[in-house]
Order: sequence, then structure tokens, then C-alpha cells
Amino acid sequence: MKKVFNGFSVALLIFLALITVFPFIYMIMTGLMTYAEATSIPPSFIPSSFQFSNYLEVFSRAPFLRYFGNTLFVSLFTTVATVTTSLLAAFAVTSLQFKGKNIVMMILVSLLMVPYESIIFTNYQTIAQLGLLNTYIALIIPFLTSIFYIYYLNGYLKGIPSTFYKAAKIDGASDLEYIRRILVPMCKPALVTVGILTFIQSWNSFLWPLLVTNTKEFRLLNNGLSAFTTEAGSDVHLQMAAATLTVIPILLIYFVFRKEIIRGVAKNGIKG
Repeated sequence: MKKVFNGFSVALLIFLALITVFPFIYMIMTGLMTYAEATSIPPSFIPSSFQFSNYLEVFSRAPFLRYFGNTLFVSLFTTVATVTTSLLAAFAVTSLQFKGKNIVMMILVSLLMVPYESIIFTNYQTIAQLGLLNTYIALIIPFLTSIFYIYYLNGYLKGIPSTFYKAAKIDGASDLEYIRRILVPMCKPALVTVGILTFIQSWNSFLWPLLVTNTKEFRLLNNGLSAFTTEAGSDVHLQMAAATLTVIPILLIYFVFRKEIIRGVAKNGIKG
């Protein structure tokens, strides 16, 4: 009976995996088809010949290199800022003793329940009043830190014995030296996880950049893809090629760092 159940579980897992992966494979294949193949009924699943020229045409029709550059800059800056501020805040609420510490943690946890959509227009009004629309600053400022990742790292740092911090202070190390020399190496898996997830979230952002930018000069990749989809009209093969360009970098990042992501999440779960 156990073997039958295990076999059924494996078959179900494979079936669900195929359902999940199929749209990505079909998107990539369609991006390499001709217009006739992409719109044929019944649909074609494998192109008769790979049309890599579709990608050249995508770049010629829209400034995707500019979109890539904007998205990469904003994502990297946001990632570095989020990792830094989240680590410093998590260290403060974990290792430092100050009045109102429990109140601060209670406020942070309560803010996790506030939907992002409920404050996005308030943020927009603030950015607009400051005259920062259509700037990189507008794309970056709201994402310089993350309460969720502060809480995540707080749970991770609680698993590190306080004796390390006390010993460092006895040796005359400052808080920043302790963080740089001891804390960062010890919680590297968690920091890598925070960095990768923040980068992916920033790379896939759509609503906020759509609100604060309305020129191609500051447009991010997903917004550029949305505009290109409208401009390309019925050219399905070009739309799929453009969509593939936005997805491949994230897939590469995941495949390279997937072990670090799993290690960081699993280790935090064990400690928490």
C-alpha cells in the first residue's frame, strides 16, 4: 500500500510539474516561430526552424536594452539597500537593549498585515509632491527596506548565541565590526536568500513603476513589455520573444542560487 501511495505521489508531482513548466516552454518555442506558425490552428509546439531573428526585431522595435539597464540598476540598488537595512534593523531588535523594544517589534509585525495596495497611492502622492516623478529615486525610495525581511532575519539571528556578541564587545569590537566580521559570515545563507528574493521582486515589479514613470527613459522591463505588447499588435511571436527576454535572467538566477535559497529558508525554519 505504501509503494502504491508513493508511486501515486510521484506521478502527481510529475503531472503538476509538467503543468507548471509547459507555459514557459511554449512561450520560448513560440518566440522562435514565424508568425504563421505562432497563429496556426491547431497550434504548433515546435518551430520548423528557429527564428532567432525575432529577438533582433524586438530590440529594433523597442529600446529593450534601455529597459534592461534601468531594471538592472534599480534591482541591484534596491537589493543592496534592503539587505543592508534589514540586517542592521534585525541586529538592533535582536542584540541591542533599548526602551520600547517590544513595542517596536509589535508595530513591525502589525505593519506586515497592511496590504501594499492600501498605501501605494499615499506613496505616489508623496513622490509627486516632492517632484520626483520620472526619476530613479522614485523607483527606489519605497523599497529601501522591508519589514518582512527584517522579521525574517530577526528569526534567523535569534538562533545565533548571544555569547558571540558579548565576546566581541569584550574584545573591543564595535557593533559594525561585529556585524561585518562575525554576523555576516554566520548568516550568509539568509542574506543570500533575502538578496535573491529582493532582486526577483524588484525585477518583476510592475504597478509602482507604472505609476511613477511615463517616459521610455525610466521605464522598467515589465512596463516596457506591456507597452510593446500593445505596440506589437497581432505579432504573437514577437510578444513571446519579448516575454522570454524578461523571464530568462530570473530563471538563470534561480538555477544558480537555488541551493542557497533552500538552505537559507530551511535553516531559518529549523531555528524558528
